[in-house]
Amino acid sequence: MGEPQPERWRARKLALPVGERVLLMAVLNITPDSFSDGGRYPNHDHAVAEALDMVQEGADILDIGGESSRPGSEPISLEEELSRVVPVVAKLAGRVSVPISVDTTKAEVARRCLELGAAIVNDISALRHDPAMAETVSHYQAGLILVHMQGVPATMQDDPSYADVVEDVYDFLRRRTDAAVSYGIDRERIAVDPGIGFGKRVEDNLALLGQLSSFADLGCPIVIGPSRKGFLGTLLQRPVSEREWGTAAAVAAAVLNGAHVVRVHAVAEMRDVVRVSEAIRAGSEHRPVQSEDLQKEHT
Repeated sequence: MGEPQPERWRARKLALPVGERVLLMAVLNITPDSFSDGGRYPNHDHAVAEALDMVQEGADILDIGGESSRPGSEPISLEEELSRVVPVVAKLAGRVSVPISVDTTKAEVARRCLELGAAIVNDISALRHDPAMAETVSHYQAGLILVHMQGVPATMQDDPSYADVVEDVYDFLRRRTDAAVSYGIDRERIAVDPGIGFGKRVEDNLALLGQLSSFADLGCPIVIGPSRKGFLGTLLQRPVSEREWGTAAAVAAAVLNGAHVVRVHAVAEMRDVVRVSEAIRAGSEHRPVQSEDLQKEHT
């Protein structure tokens, strides 16, 4: 039978309606070297303005990161990451109506942002990098995204390999989910992300997208982030700036196969892709679409 499917994803005092519609998580990288938008925001005010635009375009969650996790990237110091992220979260908290997620593996970055009002921690190490992260998430009753990554960003694409990528990633996320619960984090606060592009070959990413429904048995919201990733560049032979159509196809596939949250760069464009894909999925399941946004399109 599998686990019952989540209707809500708890994040502090919020209950995000993942059972009603697919949520758009907007990516805001405040870094000089991220693969897609590195160096785009020369100061904190530019980043804040972009975040406000993303909310206006339909973002349900803002995911703010200060350390690049692109293949080959090297870690930065705690002080540097704090200096990039904390001022932006401070300026946005209270100004936006959507929850703020902080993309970090460092407990102190998470703590400072949660103290300011962030609601979610997106940890690509799945609580393995910083021993204090689980306690921080539990203390603030934050939402948590556990991401699968083989290796570390600096070397993860050197020679990734799997016996069966879907089975291996599923087993990893099951173990990390159980570990998070054992650390005192409520299961209803945990979401899982198979980690597209994090130590994966092209065929691995395609298998994960095509078999995403396999992860439903974990009983947690499924987050997916294929936006502009390298496997699209390999498939299409296109640079990052020309991967939006490929991203649209990957996002559509993810939604049709059961994604609850999609992490994207181009919010307005992917919002349309998500809503149409969601309507197709709802139609194939013979149930009405639970989306106020679709109703607004016709009023």
